[in-house]
Amino acid sequence: MQNLTLETRKSFASISMGEEKPFDFFRILFEGFIAGGAAGVVVETALYPIDTIKTRLQAVHGGGKIVLKGLYSGLAGNIAGVLPASAIFVGVYEPTKQKLLKMFPENLSAVAHLTAGALGGLAASLVRVPTEVVKQRMQTGQFTSAPDAVRLIASREGFRGLYAGYRSFLLRDLPFDAIQFCIYEQLRIGYKVAARRDLNDPENAIIGAFAGAITGAITTPLDVIKTRLMVQGSGTQYRGISDCVQTIVREEGPRALLKGIGPRVLWIGIGGSIFFGVLEGTKRFLEQRRPTHRQDSKEK
Repeated sequence: MQNLTLETRKSFASISMGEEKPFDFFRILFEGFIAGGAAGVVVETALYPIDTIKTRLQAVHGGGKIVLKGLYSGLAGNIAGVLPASAIFVGVYEPTKQKLLKMFPENLSAVAHLTAGALGGLAASLVRVPTEVVKQRMQTGQFTSAPDAVRLIASREGFRGLYAGYRSFLLRDLPFDAIQFCIYEQLRIGYKVAARRDLNDPENAIIGAFAGAITGAITTPLDVIKTRLMVQGSGTQYRGISDCVQTIVREEGPRALLKGIGPRVLWIGIGGSIFFGVLEGTKRFLEQRRPTHRQDSKEK
């Protein structure tokens, strides 16, 4: 009975562990890098126009109108940042999650997922923030190319300009990453228990879409604050997170904190579906191609 309980716990402990295998940190890290990078690039390329519309909705003041031209502005430069950022996130998340799941009791698996998601987001933020700053400045028409944006931001605002809104970014992304991945993982665990089998790609995609949409709606006010602080550049309209919230509410009303919620929920919901579908498919592909000669030689 104890062995049966242990096997059940292990089989539903992780999104990438079907049967219990020895913990190989570097292989899990490597496969996470590859799978995360692939998933991030596919999502960004497919949904970039929706993200651009969302950014322009959030950046415009009062009753201003948004421009619907150049919806792919800044895509190439953004992919150059999204690829390593997504790779770093999943590369940190996967081994951290699996290690924590081995340390924590079964009823604290959600804590392991939350913690791993936050740590993955923190590591990826070192690349994500400059990428996001450049992308959003280009989406709002401030620059026409990523290299020019980096050069001019650094010359006008210094190196710190590339990390404009860093604290607000962490305020949005750490909870977002932790909540999204925790919802996704917990739903998969529950579905596996109910179905008594592994999930297929469409099922992973549906769960990913649901987790993304819910998390995107919850964190929209944080996203609005982050966008306003990032696109203001060296301006002094907002003097930090608290002042940004107070100014938006005073000048535009509380509803302004929900600007872009429609495109954001749509973008992240569809993005979650694509991201987790590609992520799981790539991880399974890599896992199937792991070398087995050592095991075979032992059996002989």
